[in-house]
Amino acid sequence: MSWLKKELGYIKSSFSQILLGMLLVGLTISGLGFAIFLRFVGFNGTIIAFAGITIEVIGIIISYFLLRRYVIPKEEGRNKSIQKAKTKMK
Repeated sequence: MSWLKKELGYIKSSFSQILLGMLLVGLTISGLGFAIFLRFVGFNGTIIAFAGITIEVIGIIISYFLLRRYVIPKEEGRNKSIQKAKTKMK
């Protein structure tokens, strides 16, 4: 029973990350879902392709802004370690 409490604690502590992941999955399949909906309604292929691609581009841009904090490398820490190594060599 204690392992269940521990696992639920992990899920509780990472709930925001789970929601972010679900949002990213929704953004990545939104263009396909919209294209299927337009096909069901009866639009032609040109409008479906243009709308699907537009929605996908918007989704990619939003995903970039959501994931930007994970993509930007931390240059300060690496430069400090390089500077420390250079001073030790002198």
